[in-house]
This record gives sequence, C-alpha cells and structure tokens, in this order.
Amino acid sequence: MAREEHNKAAEHHENAAKSHRAAAELHGIGEHTKGVEQSKTAQQHSQTAGKQSDQAHSKSQQQK
Repeated sequence: MAREEHNKAAEHHENAAKSHRAAAELHGIGEHTKGVEQSKTAQQHSQTAGKQSDQAHSKSQQQK
C-alpha cells in the first residue's frame, strides 16, 4: 500500500520537474506569458507532490 502512495508521489514530482523545465525554457526564449502559465502549473504539481509525499510517509509510518 505505501509503495503505491510513494509511486504516486514520484509521478507528481516528475510532472512538477517537467513543468519547471518547460517554464524555464519558455522564459529563456522570451515567451514570458506562456512561461508564467507553465510556472503556475509547475507550482500546482509541486503542491500536489508535497501532499502525496506526506500521505506516503504517513502510510509508511503506520506499517512499521
């Protein structure tokens, strides 16, 4: 069970990283409006990843 939670957290972290890289690339080529939108998406993924990580940690602690 905890493994599934950790995998979900990892997926969200990966999505956040992809969005952060995309935002950086957009800002780098001067597409600031699109970059800001991508930054917001990255932030949402990061927040979800943090929550999922907390849940995974909690389930891991319960299984000890």
